[in-house]
Amino acid sequence: MSKSISGNKNFIQKIIDADNESGKWDYRVHTRFPPEPNGYLHIGHAKSICLNFSIAEENNGLCNLRFDDTNPVKEEEEFVNSIIEDVRWLGFDWGKRMYFASDYFDQMYDLAIKLIKNNKAFVCDQTPTEIKDDRGTLTEKGKESPFRNRSINENINLFQRMKSGEFKNGEKTLRAKIDMAHANLNMRDPVIYRILHASHHRTGNKWCIYPMYDWAHGIEDSIEKITHSICTLEFEDHRPLYDWYLEQLDIYHPQQIEFARLNLNFTVVSKRKLKQLVDEGHVDGWDDPRMPTISGLRRRGYTPSSIRNFANEVGVTKRDSIIDIVRLENSLRAELNKSCNRVFGVLNPLKVVITNYPEDVTEILNAINNPENPNAGNRDLPFSRILYIERDDFMENPPKKFFRLRPGGEVRLKYAYFIRCHDVIKDDNDNIIEIHCKYDPKTLGGIAPDGRKVKSTIHWVAAKHSVNSEVHLYERLFDRSDPEENNNFLEALNPNSLRVINSAKLEPSLSNPENEIFQFERLGYFKRDSKISNDQENKFIRVVTLRDSWARYLRENIK
Repeated sequence: MSKSISGNKNFIQKIIDADNESGKWDYRVHTRFPPEPNGYLHIGHAKSICLNFSIAEENNGLCNLRFDDTNPVKEEEEFVNSIIEDVRWLGFDWGKRMYFASDYFDQMYDLAIKLIKNNKAFVCDQTPTEIKDDRGTLTEKGKESPFRNRSINENINLFQRMKSGEFKNGEKTLRAKIDMAHANLNMRDPVIYRILHASHHRTGNKWCIYPMYDWAHGIEDSIEKITHSICTLEFEDHRPLYDWYLEQLDIYHPQQIEFARLNLNFTVVSKRKLKQLVDEGHVDGWDDPRMPTISGLRRRGYTPSSIRNFANEVGVTKRDSIIDIVRLENSLRAELNKSCNRVFGVLNPLKVVITNYPEDVTEILNAINNPENPNAGNRDLPFSRILYIERDDFMENPPKKFFRLRPGGEVRLKYAYFIRCHDVIKDDNDNIIEIHCKYDPKTLGGIAPDGRKVKSTIHWVAAKHSVNSEVHLYERLFDRSDPEENNNFLEALNPNSLRVINSAKLEPSLSNPENEIFQFERLGYFKRDSKISNDQENKFIRVVTLRDSWARYLRENIK
């Protein structure tokens, strides 16, 4: 991650190089990845994970995993465990350096007392609404709290009583004493501690006051001797406050550096909104394959390397931009194309009877597992009189340039024979239920001795050897490039984001699949989904199509 795809160093690495040349941090590089455990990690976090751990690795440094668990109302042990799993799955190791903000609550409290003693903090009785109203605007200075000039002793006494649980939620706060006329709104006497009578997932009921992120963030970095505190751009305006706290406390002072967060089209990455999708049942949990969470991507079939490669490809910049989600999909396609075995699966089956093929014969054909990988070998593929093909591969009255099967038309069955349709069988409602064809026994392997050519090769599955399966086809969760365009992201939910096929026909090798992901030829990449499968049936989900088909999908489905 320290270098762009072209090999040029990104701006963070240039800063580190300059620091190493000057010996600023004693030639150390020490980063951290500090998520709040209030939800599952998403693809945006993946970029930050890759950046922080890769920078440390490439500079012979260290990277900590740290949980900023300063809000007991929103944080849960479930989220802690999911974050640990996600970071490990991506391929990164923090050794024994896993920390929690709650590890430092006593130190943070003592430092708050120090700030009060330095007359740089005060206990405020204003309500959150009053604090907000008195904050001012970018063009108007704020108004000082009427409690700003309490004595140091009174502030210490009140803060201690806040800690002991004497006051109700919201009744008092501890605020920094900076400058209510400061051009940066974050510097206008920000809140340091608030009262929250809530049980913490690690400390239980020991505390009823909890530090704000801006206070905790810098102190945590200082305690852990972080050198480069790498944050996303929304924290750029908070850097002066980060610096002010550390300067006033006169403690070890890391350098905060901001980079552009990862923004994908057709995606929301707000944990609050992702939680809403889960809580309201719009998706099947945090690991729903349509979710941009790392657990959702993992269940979908994304590999750690495809995500790491994507993060490296998009690079590190100082300017926000929207990345096309196709780039993420292409990163996965490139990897799966080389690694996945090919198989036959028919999602919308149409019965084909080869009328001149013996009824009691099963022929075993030889099929290539992966033309991109000669070491993948071959597999046996049974062929018999009755087959299934994709319904889309046959049309009774086709338009021009339709080169697949039609009455009187001829196609190649991959690895098998040429077949020509001579009859169409319909039910009483004029629906096609099967087609009758004849095969040319001289064309085994797809070559005609007389030199005639066909313009289409289609896949197939032998009926009596087929495996019935349920297949889930996922499209993008949102049908607008910017789901939040109209300030109501739920309105952008794609009603066709999941289609369930109950009667897919798969080749027999998929009755007990050994490999996790397969390419269903001509259809895309699919995997057995352990969450919806059972002992009686293997159920598959589509990982990704063979190529980006979203534009076509929008034309056909979104009006």
